[in-house]
Amino acid sequence: MDIFRKAKSIRMVSYRDKYLTAAEDEESVIQDESPRQKSVWTVELMADRNAIRLRSYLGTYLAASTIPLLPGVTAKKAVQTSLESPSDPSIEWEPMRDGMQVKLRSCCGNFLRPNGGLPPWRNIVTHDVPHLPNSGNKLLWDVQIVEKRPPQSKFGRCRSGSFSETMDAIVHSEYI
Repeated sequence: MDIFRKAKSIRMVSYRDKYLTAAEDEESVIQDESPRQKSVWTVELMADRNAIRLRSYLGTYLAASTIPLLPGVTAKKAVQTSLESPSDPSIEWEPMRDGMQVKLRSCCGNFLRPNGGLPPWRNIVTHDVPHLPNSGNKLLWDVQIVEKRPPQSKFGRCRSGSFSETMDAIVHSEYI
C-alpha cells in the first residue's frame, strides 16, 4: 500500500510487459504495449480502509463488473465506470504486496488479471480467482509511479517549506 500512498498517478505493467489501459470507448479496459496517456491512472486513497480507486484519464474508474467474459467462464470483465455512488464497492481495489509487485483484489475477492492468447482472451483484463497453483504469478503487476504525491506536513497542508519560511513569506507579503 505504501507505493500507492506515495503516488498521485501510476502505470501498471502486467507479467506480459503490457500496460493496463483505459480504452477510448469509456467501457473497456485492455492491455497495450506502449505507455501512453491512456495507461496513466490517478490513485485515490480510501481514508477509512486499505483500498484504492484508480481513475483513468477519461475520468472513469477501474471497476470489477459482474459480466462474464464468456458464457460458462468464471472470469468477469474489468471495465471502466463512472462514479455513480461514492460508496460503490466495485470500484475499490485492495492492493496486496508480493515482493516488488502488487495484486489488486476486488470487493468480491477476485484478482485483477491480464489475459493473453487467442481472441477473445488477447489483451483483455478480467478479475478472477486463480485456479491453477502456478497462475498466481500472472496476477502480479509492476507499478510505475508517473507523478508523486506532494509530502504532507505535520502542521497541515503547508507545502512551501518549513513553518518559519511560510510565516516569513506571509509577513513579507504584508509589507509589499
